[in-house]
Amino acid sequence: MRKPTVILIAGPTASGKSALALAVAEKLGGIVVNADSMQVYRDLRIVTARPSPDEEARVPHRLYGHVDAAENYSVGRWCRDAGDVLAEAIRRDRPAVLVGGTGLYFKALTSGLAAVPPIPADIRSSVRSRLQTEGAATLHAELARLDPRTAQRLMPNDRSRISRALEVVLATGRSLTDWHREGLPPLVDADSAIKVFVTCERAELVRRIEARFAAMLKAGALEEVRALAARNLDPSLPAMKAHGVPWLIRHLNGEISLETAAAGAIMDTRRYAKRQLTWFRNQMPGWSAMTAPEAEAAIIKQSENLK
Repeated sequence: MRKPTVILIAGPTASGKSALALAVAEKLGGIVVNADSMQVYRDLRIVTARPSPDEEARVPHRLYGHVDAAENYSVGRWCRDAGDVLAEAIRRDRPAVLVGGTGLYFKALTSGLAAVPPIPADIRSSVRSRLQTEGAATLHAELARLDPRTAQRLMPNDRSRISRALEVVLATGRSLTDWHREGLPPLVDADSAIKVFVTCERAELVRRIEARFAAMLKAGALEEVRALAARNLDPSLPAMKAHGVPWLIRHLNGEISLETAAAGAIMDTRRYAKRQLTWFRNQMPGWSAMTAPEAEAAIIKQSENLK
């Protein structure tokens, strides 16, 4: 059985990736696959700029809004889910168009992933609770005792990575560094996949980020975040830290004005876009950087050459 054409579309937030993926999938009869770590959460359609129901109806979309906000969705789970979609693409003889801005998803897809087993819920809950009450520095000190090699690589205030490493060593008795040596193979051959990184002139990207957040507010982002806040979830969960969510919750709590919340959310998004550009430049060599219109023409041409 032949493998499907795999098209990887990455780029900074608001660069036009989703529209590009939709256009490509329509022309090639493909399946659009989400590669954005926030668009997996069903509670956050508006604030994460997920494709609209109308857009999702135009071509098959997978891995959008399939995870509850109470869950801590990991890159490992995404790889397993993406593997199922790639198998579907093979069965249906359709190109798989993976699109998003989460660099680690693309890295794991093309380079493999450490085979860390699932962490029991009670251990994860305990570590996250301690992170809130005791702080990252205390957990880092414990990690230095249990897993000095991993602790040495982490900054004492890196809350996310410290808690993850501590969860792993408490659950398995082994260092996260050791697990990383026993990785799972990549799902996609990077050399045979079509890979594009969508670029956008900086001033235009800033304009798009600002316009998109204003459109989100008009579309009901505040009500969406209000419903999420009403669930009283752990604030350290990924969904609770999606861009705009903490700021809008502060506004809903009466701490800041909506104008201040919007400005903070936009600034966070701008900083994130800058980090995305730097990360892909350093971590994912061999990707073709081009604007969305240039990318569409290049992808169609390359896909035709693969037939």
